[in-house]
Amino acid sequence: MTDATDAPATPEWRLDPSLTYLNHGGFGSCPRAVMEVAQGFRERFERSPMQFVLRELESLLDEARAAVATFVGADAADLVFVPNATTGVNAVLASLSLQPGDELLVTDHGYSACRNALDHHARRLRSRVVIARVPFPLTGAAEITEAVLAAVTPRTRLALLDHVSSPTAVVFPVGDLVRQLEARGVDTLIDGAHAPGQVALDLRALGATYYVANFHKWCCAPKSAGMLHVRRDRQVQIRPVVIGHGANSPRSDRSRFFLEFDWTGTHDPAAVLSVPFALDYLGRLLPGGLPALQARNHALALQARHLIAAALGIPLPCPDDLIGSMAALPLPDAPARASESLYDALVRRHRIEAPVADWPARPRRLLRISAQLYNHLPQYEQLARAVSDELGREASESP
Repeated sequence: MTDATDAPATPEWRLDPSLTYLNHGGFGSCPRAVMEVAQGFRERFERSPMQFVLRELESLLDEARAAVATFVGADAADLVFVPNATTGVNAVLASLSLQPGDELLVTDHGYSACRNALDHHARRLRSRVVIARVPFPLTGAAEITEAVLAAVTPRTRLALLDHVSSPTAVVFPVGDLVRQLEARGVDTLIDGAHAPGQVALDLRALGATYYVANFHKWCCAPKSAGMLHVRRDRQVQIRPVVIGHGANSPRSDRSRFFLEFDWTGTHDPAAVLSVPFALDYLGRLLPGGLPALQARNHALALQARHLIAAALGIPLPCPDDLIGSMAALPLPDAPARASESLYDALVRRHRIEAPVADWPARPRRLLRISAQLYNHLPQYEQLARAVSDELGREASESP
């Protein structure tokens, strides 16, 4: 395995060489070879649009679906493609039928866009959003489970939970949570936007009611490649956000689930059709395949967060076993009148891309780092020096 401290022979990611990019978790980054495969599908579409859409696309989608199903440990019949995880979350929420006063559970580590969707549909359904306050820093997975279960009531119908949280970069114990919520009669919608390519997946074993994911992040596919997995017993009620031709199709050779989701209107399917190649490509980057790549990135994320925490005198906010290929570190509270944001300063003055976000609200803030094959330990040393310099600048400018 490649030593995580060494600069690897970087594959053809088209990243700006003048920028130290430590935010793969933001939008991922698509290697040149994968982009070329996607472009090949686009050109195939344009050469004969009717041939491509009417006679070829279904089989291409089925091939891609089969490859993805193998990768995530699922039956191909139970998953459809969506542009992104947020769209998948919205499809599930828009399909729910609840009684007034029913409760939808979410944690305070949730992704803002999905929380907004939950609030919107709760108003539509006259239901109530309940927020489970999960501590951070935390000492272990048990604290997450306890916080979520403590918020469950007899009116809880659905829990929207992160697999890997976006702001805090914590790997949630989703297996334990799904089992315990299922025992309480609560459906689970798992936001796995950051999971594929960062942690191992076995959706059959997980048994979540609904699972959404992205492939443009840690699987390095082109943008607009996401997935919605729906347990077989719930597929009849789940419909896409956009209702199209499939809604009244007379066909009986394909499931209504496929007919409605596979073609919601004219769009570019190149991203999802490229996912199998992206998975194969990543699997060839290191001896040992994708598991070796995940292990390498995980090791680098751990090394990097220990390095930065030690350099800044910050206690580690969670144990190593709750970290994947990202990590978040709490920074000193933001001054009331900072001359500029730390995030902007890192980009403009130091040419480092590493997100700094208010969480759970100002003045508290978190620095988040990501680790991908094109990253190496000296880049995080550079980040630690830059953050230290900027914190010192903040302190000197504070009244």
